[in-house]
Amino acid sequence: MEGKTRSWWGWGNVEDAVAGTERDELTRRTAELLPNADLTVHEAPPPEAFGVGASRIKAPDSLSALVSADVRDRLAHSHGQAFRDVVRALLGKLPHVPDLVVRPTSEDEVVHVLDWCHEANIAVIPFGGGTSVVGGVEPRVGDQYTGAVSLDLTSMDRVLEVDATSRAALVQAGVLGPRLEEQLRPKGYTLRFFPQSFEFSSLGGWLATRAGGHFATHLTHIDDLTESLRVVTPSGVVESRRLPGSGAGPSPDRMFLGSEGSLGVITQAWVRLQDRPRWRAGASVAFARYDAGVRAVRALSQSGLAPANCRLLDPMEALINAGSATAVLVLGFESADHPVDAWMERALELCRDHGGTLDEPARYTDRTGRAARTAAADTWRSSFVRMPYQRDALAAQGMIVETFETACTWDRFDAVRAAVSDAARDAMRQVGAEGVVTCRLTHVYPDGPAPYFGIYAAGRWGRTVEQWDEIKQAVSGALVTTGATITHHHAVGRDHRPWYDQQRPDLFAAALRAGKQVLDPAGILNPGAVIDPLRTA
Repeated sequence: MEGKTRSWWGWGNVEDAVAGTERDELTRRTAELLPNADLTVHEAPPPEAFGVGASRIKAPDSLSALVSADVRDRLAHSHGQAFRDVVRALLGKLPHVPDLVVRPTSEDEVVHVLDWCHEANIAVIPFGGGTSVVGGVEPRVGDQYTGAVSLDLTSMDRVLEVDATSRAALVQAGVLGPRLEEQLRPKGYTLRFFPQSFEFSSLGGWLATRAGGHFATHLTHIDDLTESLRVVTPSGVVESRRLPGSGAGPSPDRMFLGSEGSLGVITQAWVRLQDRPRWRAGASVAFARYDAGVRAVRALSQSGLAPANCRLLDPMEALINAGSATAVLVLGFESADHPVDAWMERALELCRDHGGTLDEPARYTDRTGRAARTAAADTWRSSFVRMPYQRDALAAQGMIVETFETACTWDRFDAVRAAVSDAARDAMRQVGAEGVVTCRLTHVYPDGPAPYFGIYAAGRWGRTVEQWDEIKQAVSGALVTTGATITHHHAVGRDHRPWYDQQRPDLFAAALRAGKQVLDPAGILNPGAVIDPLRTA
């Protein structure tokens, strides 16, 4: 955001960090939840304290204007925004730092960078907003490379063309969410893609990680909004044809969506736009029993009503983030074409059929740019926006605050939720971290939900990364064992690789490695993320 300073070690902007009365209130609530927690505040050390060595590589003179060897810049590009990333920064332990940060301003410069790195055996880590929570942008590449560069694409941030007839736009991949919407708004359009990281993440990052947006039931993943891609690989440029749909063999777009920069660098994409919504409806529905709320959400997901928001919070999640003592369903509809009153009324009828109650009536608006949210929904939204900042504040106070997200079919949900909760609680006991497990449903499909689990635990300062790793190991194993996915929208990176390797078929993995060998024969692109390179040296 203009006029603000991006934090080099934690989430978001320095000016927006938790402080003053917000920190006092956060500490008070945490102490009430976990009275034995040591909530001493620890500050991040200055960049100079990390002992970052000189770059091992030197860029060609033709690229020198694009290159930064600044220590703070390199540290900021050495990690993502997972709990373990934040804590390691607080402890002064960021062991994998890129030698250089390179910021191309055009596709030709991306080609030049890849040519140089291919010839010089330099690992290339594509970097957008740096909000990865799975080790996807960390240059943890081993010692078989002469160096590593972070390829920061955020200078490539323009909407190049808008096709109003087809309602699509050609957009450079480095654009961050706010900048993209700023360019679309005067034309009356929106991408309608708002992940929690929206303010600090890029279109290219969304595409490379198959990101999920805020909306619950329709056009939830960036895949749904992708018309075509243009990708630079060390072997050449790949560009798919603009089509609304095609049955012509395996899709080239599907090959690169979710590849996390391991097959090529996405430089631009045609994306499907939406008219900006005018009519909205919002409601908060309480359920005395969480399982009744789950049944209501399943009915909604299979009704064809397609709510924009259908987020079910279990009682603990609702208590922590919405101030409610019951399970809460945050429900919303929107349209650019027609009022949505009838859709909301039918949805509330379904909720009442399953024991849902409203503390206040649904709200309706018919103005562009206005939200329709109840008090509980407003409280949740405020908490949702502040969650990453509060996570950092609690991490600095020795707390373990992190999430697991997954997806499963409806018939498996009860077993998945029980297995994850049991695994997390058992692991917390074993590592000596008293805490609670929460669950909310963030996205829902006719055949299953995307549960999002939260961990709030009192850790031991200096050991919270190790404690978290034990918890994550246990929960990740439970997810895969019960037939859920290791990730619904957080991607694979390096942290999810062991379980992704179990989830994907072996022959598919072999085919993916063969594809990488063709596109990236030297294995320089984001090695270790998604797939290991075939090294011939």
